[in-house]
Amino acid sequence: MELEAAGLREQPFPANSCPLAVVPYSSFNDGLAALERTCGSHTGIALIQGPALSGKSTMLGRFLQTLPDERDIAVVDGAGKDKTRLLQALLACFGFDHDFETLTELEAMTRVYVMQQASSDQPPVVVVKNAHALGKGALRTLSEFAELRVRQTSAIKLVLVSNRSLKTLIESPHGEGIAQRVVANFHLHPMTSGEALYYLHTKLRAAGSDTPEYIIPISVCNALWQASGGWPGILDRIALLALAKADTLPVSSSAVERPTIPEGTWHGAAGHHESDRLEPPVLYLTQNGKTLNRFVFDKPRLLIGRSDHNDLAIDSRFVSRHHMLLVRHGDSTFLMDLNSTNGTYVNSRRVSNQLLVNDDVITVGHHRIKFHDPHAKRRAGIEAIEFADTVIMKSLEDMHSLLERENTSVFPVQSENLPTLGG
Repeated sequence: MELEAAGLREQPFPANSCPLAVVPYSSFNDGLAALERTCGSHTGIALIQGPALSGKSTMLGRFLQTLPDERDIAVVDGAGKDKTRLLQALLACFGFDHDFETLTELEAMTRVYVMQQASSDQPPVVVVKNAHALGKGALRTLSEFAELRVRQTSAIKLVLVSNRSLKTLIESPHGEGIAQRVVANFHLHPMTSGEALYYLHTKLRAAGSDTPEYIIPISVCNALWQASGGWPGILDRIALLALAKADTLPVSSSAVERPTIPEGTWHGAAGHHESDRLEPPVLYLTQNGKTLNRFVFDKPRLLIGRSDHNDLAIDSRFVSRHHMLLVRHGDSTFLMDLNSTNGTYVNSRRVSNQLLVNDDVITVGHHRIKFHDPHAKRRAGIEAIEFADTVIMKSLEDMHSLLERENTSVFPVQSENLPTLGG
């Protein structure tokens, strides 16, 4: 079908050019947050992994656009790069067109330039695509650069990108300097069906349609999502084909191609466990619709309450001094109310203990905490996930130690305050 016949000014799903609209979704936003966290850290190394057409380039492009103009950025393809070619590519990105006679001169010039930029509080951002295909010498050079410091901060911010897991690469002897300094080990995940629907209709609107749901109905959006596995690049291509094959509107499900769907990169490394790939949950503290704090839950336990001794303190008389405790075990998060005065609510239901799933909303007093963990999708029973009693008891022992140091007590009688596993 011609674009004009569909009421479109432009191709909504271009295959080989910049998208008309960048449509964020959960994993896309998590990846941006991981990159921002990397650039703000002292060590500054991120691993970005996702299969072909998973949206890595779009996400990186959006992130790089947010960096200040004075920040030097080098984007190089690591495929087949040895040490010499890597250094030449980096210097070319930094604006050097000189011919250096020896490898020593190349390395010295790159090192000096990087250190100068970092001394001006603008450490260069180096993005290496196809990082899995780097030569050993090139990988060793990046490891050495990762160890460069200016005022205890990395002289470069390094982003390694690949369509397969980088676990084996960074655990090799040549990647030792990188492995010790990784801030974010991120794997892109597919869109949900709802995200795919929003993605497709937003792109149709950007191309000029006032009625995207007429061009590609919800049922067909769902068929496209299933056929693509939720990977945005594949979704674009099969949506483009479906639109081209349609003789009339709306597009029919019979026009949907069904290609082979790639596996996620978290399946790619020998000895790699499911729990290794998980980004920590993120908590968003809000009041009256305003976000007050974004907290990365990267510890075994998290104490929440009014006292400043809490990991996450909420200044409100409606919140108890020590209101609730979150405990991580594997890829599961368990909430325990600590006999709070006003109670703890999950999705408007009062709970004493609760396994959390993605997008649960916890209410404490007049504040809300949104629990974001895309991997927590099933509210199984405690026994089903083997949430060990010893884990809970150890967390409570830590609580008692904290309270003793604070010279206060939330547990006047232990038998009255230990949460029950059956509630």
